[in-house]
Amino acid sequence: MKFNQELIPATLIKRYKRFLADVELPDAKQITVHCPNSGSMLGCSTPGSNVMLSRSDNPKRKYAHTLEMVQEGGVWIGVNTSRTNHLVREALENGVVKEVGIPQFIKAEIKTSPKSRLDFLIEQNGQKTYIEAKNCSLAENRIAMFPDAVTVRGTKHLHELLSLHTAGNKAAVLFCIQRQDADSFSPASHIDPIYSETLKSVYKQGVKVLAYQASVKRDGITIIKKLPVSL
Repeated sequence: MKFNQELIPATLIKRYKRFLADVELPDAKQITVHCPNSGSMLGCSTPGSNVMLSRSDNPKRKYAHTLEMVQEGGVWIGVNTSRTNHLVREALENGVVKEVGIPQFIKAEIKTSPKSRLDFLIEQNGQKTYIEAKNCSLAENRIAMFPDAVTVRGTKHLHELLSLHTAGNKAAVLFCIQRQDADSFSPASHIDPIYSETLKSVYKQGVKVLAYQASVKRDGITIIKKLPVSL
């Protein structure tokens, strides 16, 4: 995924109210930007960090700029979770996710029950595969981890994937790791033990757990390789 514009450098002042951040531009002007990330952004929201912004031409937007990435320890981290599904779909269509091959059919935002939606439905030779994609921006000691905050919704998605698998479909949760300073993936049991235990449980019952790492650069973000998963 290439950005359709050159990103704007800035310095992070603070991130707050979940979806807002204050930054300082190179000309010392301070502005408030949209921060499309519902997590805690643990480890990638340090005041004083270098950040990159995109700018919308939509005159109806209250905040024209969007926080796209944060630099921590010399590593760029993609924090705009609204990009995650685009990145994963691109990887699926290009055959990067070897577990599913190149899909014959792919549909996004699938309603699977009255109160649940999943990110993708893939069909290959008559076999349906449901995939839930999760953005992973947290890493410690070169281990990428999810979640960075308690996620009841994420746990619900795991139960939904298991139900679909039990009904005869294939099902997978795919963690999109938007940073390159990690060598493997594990659930963040110290942050959300319920999610971690649920992930282990559904894996043992047949739901695939996949972790794919993205190259995060100022001109674009692309999923490039699979990382090992340790549960």
